[in-house]
Amino acid sequence: MMRPVARHSMSKRVLSTIGVFGGAQAVTIFCSLIRIKLVALWIGAAGVGLFGLYNAAVELIAAVTQFNMRSTAVRDIALARLTDRAHIFAVVRRWAWFLGLSGALLTLVSAPMLSRWTFGDDAHCGGFMWLSVVLLISSLAGGELAIMQGSGLLRRLARASLWGGVGGLVLSVPLFYFFRLDSVVPSIAVYSLATLVAALFIRERPEKVHMSCRDTMMAGAGFIKLGAWMTVSSFMAVLAQYAIVAYINTRGGMAETGYFQAGYTLVNRYVAVLFAAIGMEFYPRIASSVRSGRTTSVYVSHEIAVISVLLVPAVVLFIVFRHMIIWLLYTPDFYCIETYISWAVAGMPFRAVGWCMAYVIVARGDGLVYMLTEVTSALVYFFASVVLYGRYGLDGAGYAYIIWYAIYMCIVGAVYFGRYGLRLSYRAAWLVAVSSVAGALSVLLTL
Repeated sequence: MMRPVARHSMSKRVLSTIGVFGGAQAVTIFCSLIRIKLVALWIGAAGVGLFGLYNAAVELIAAVTQFNMRSTAVRDIALARLTDRAHIFAVVRRWAWFLGLSGALLTLVSAPMLSRWTFGDDAHCGGFMWLSVVLLISSLAGGELAIMQGSGLLRRLARASLWGGVGGLVLSVPLFYFFRLDSVVPSIAVYSLATLVAALFIRERPEKVHMSCRDTMMAGAGFIKLGAWMTVSSFMAVLAQYAIVAYINTRGGMAETGYFQAGYTLVNRYVAVLFAAIGMEFYPRIASSVRSGRTTSVYVSHEIAVISVLLVPAVVLFIVFRHMIIWLLYTPDFYCIETYISWAVAGMPFRAVGWCMAYVIVARGDGLVYMLTEVTSALVYFFASVVLYGRYGLDGAGYAYIIWYAIYMCIVGAVYFGRYGLRLSYRAAWLVAVSSVAGALSVLLTL
């Protein structure tokens, strides 16, 4: 049982983290929106399309070659004793170089093939070659950000992300204005470089550590193996989403697909800021205490309770003002997604519970179990979406969301309670129930 004073202190830390990272993410997202707006204004639709294609290529290659090290290395850093921190920092930085160079080399070698697959010709081969630099830079930046997060240097991490986003925008503006279509690839590189420079400037000076290549490989094998499992999980999630979009496009046409994608983006971006901000503080904390089942149970229960309290006003306000939100971000044609996004958002309390419990699986380094839960989740999402969309249209996609989140919570809960023998406080369970009922009632009363 957590004492009231300790609970208050932890809640204060969580809320402080949300404030810091929520603000930093809001500014970063705003910078991204301005960047896309300038591309559309000065370069046109071709520039926006080219920007999206190059970014998608970078994200795909990074997912394959970087093994999610940005997330998995946080666990090893948080678990390391203070006397071993310099050692694990060196391991992470060397692996960042190795994975970054591997990604850069793969991009260079496959540039002609990527150009033909993406554009149908070799005209963009040079652009993909330049993107190889982005793979190296993003890997190095990811290593530094992982070190900050695992070490609990959260304010430095927020500053690095903030100044990286702002610096990238400032440097991109003259590129867009003077070089137009030719500025797309340099602007992507400038954004990555700005984040890396900010991280290098803010980080603590690294200590010199003497370590052989073999020792470096062995020391990093744990988070690389876990990252491989997480990469497979991410791929299955992307594959499920792609299959659903393809199915909707076949059944409902291009416009219906656009409505579905708009709702999907709206729902996920709305909660992403909250979940990502909380995860910055929660993940290293749960990783550092994972050896104690009682402490882990207390931390998870507290986190679920805090998120549930925050979700009640967030979910209710979103549902009540959904009409205005759609009007601000899209056009009146998109009002048809109101029911869809309302039910999807109403299921967020279930997602929050599953999300918190899933962090325990990652913190324990149980990669295979994590992959199985995520693959099962992707299959549930796919079949629920196909069946319910086929019967109820876009409204059915919203029903599928809430069913998917509820089943995902049960799947992860089976691992949390059954495999690990952990517990959830009555207070947390009660708050989850209250937030779920509040969301459902908000939908029913405003339909």
